[in-house]
Amino acid sequence: MNKLLFAGLCLFSIPAISQTVPARSKLNTAADKIEAKVIEWRRDFHEHPELGNYETRTAGIIAKHLEGLGIEVKTGVARTGVVGILKGGKPGPVVLLRADMDGLPVTERNSLPFASKVRTQYNGQEVGVMHACGHDSHVAILMGVAEVLSGMKADLKGTVKFVFQPAEEGSAPGVEGGAELMVKEGVLENPKVDVAFGLHIWAQTEAGKITYRPGGMMAGVNDMQIIVKGRQAHGAAPWASVDPIVISAQIINNLQTIVSRNLNVTENAGVVTIGSLHAGVRSNIIPERAEMLGTIRALSVEDEKMLIDRIKTIATKTAEAGGATVEIKIPYSNHYPVTYNDPALTEKMLPSLAKVAGAENVKLIPPITGAEDFSFFQEKVPGLFFFLGGMPKGMDPKTAPSHHTPDFMIDESSFKLGVKALAGLTLDYMEVK
Repeated sequence: MNKLLFAGLCLFSIPAISQTVPARSKLNTAADKIEAKVIEWRRDFHEHPELGNYETRTAGIIAKHLEGLGIEVKTGVARTGVVGILKGGKPGPVVLLRADMDGLPVTERNSLPFASKVRTQYNGQEVGVMHACGHDSHVAILMGVAEVLSGMKADLKGTVKFVFQPAEEGSAPGVEGGAELMVKEGVLENPKVDVAFGLHIWAQTEAGKITYRPGGMMAGVNDMQIIVKGRQAHGAAPWASVDPIVISAQIINNLQTIVSRNLNVTENAGVVTIGSLHAGVRSNIIPERAEMLGTIRALSVEDEKMLIDRIKTIATKTAEAGGATVEIKIPYSNHYPVTYNDPALTEKMLPSLAKVAGAENVKLIPPITGAEDFSFFQEKVPGLFFFLGGMPKGMDPKTAPSHHTPDFMIDESSFKLGVKALAGLTLDYMEVK
């Protein structure tokens, strides 16, 4: 969106949103007061991370906090999720605000005094556990929003549904979880949700800034398994084999042509990556089987279908050319839709983000090939998902520790802006709905 259009949107929307000036003043004051508590909560969650579907300690702290605010609370949603319902003093729409709770199987490697020392079992291995993607900050920010808005209950023209979600990073193969399971269990009903807002802290964006994109902001993702079945033979007599390793290598190379030759990269990005290849047990035995695992990323439903169709065709025909067969599973264990920001909703709410961050600090960005299961909410109701800057000012994004790494670190000064952004979106949407 160009700057002129953005400015026009701000001017167009100000009359409707300006009715909330007293409420906005209360919001700013309350957010300032609660900043220290939000930071304290985040540090506690960071020191005690829990993997997806096991966030029992985290959920208990959240539930106790919401109950103390007089918010109606339901626990055990999608296994460990917590949902709080705050009914405002006036009738109006139902706004869903979401935070994800889970950590990652990553061993922390920094000098923070509240660094995680937690260890657990994951996929049969002993691993460290770390909030290496910032979900601890999401939980703390939404707890702060709940406290701020509960103190403004009489001013709310509608209902707020606070959703603390487990397992955003995915569940084990064959196990349902996360936002998808929450939707199946009815989190968007009783009361029926009109709109959903969510944020994600971003370690490569400077603190104090907010970034967004209408339409496809983050990619839809499918994981895949390709099993090549050949014929085993002695390594000294390869002519007696149908070598699944050689055929797998050919499949991997041929898959690279999909993005470079089949995807219109001027419209959308896409990714086809093989991240794992396993075959054989020793040097002089050609095995009869090879397994590949990979990921597929797309920014539209049409591109997603094309990528999957081409993968199946290329893998099948390449294997046939070598005398082998293949088994293909897409998705293998997980699928997230495209994180799609409703364009009309995005335009309507941009002035709200500009109001809390300053218009010069709200930036349009290109799409990202990472994925987010907030997309399951957006499949059912209009939604807006945005990034909250968490990088210390002046740091080079290229050298800032990135998400899902042992050195991941964020600037806590961004949390107050996160509280103001989510609470402000709620108040303003209730005005302009």
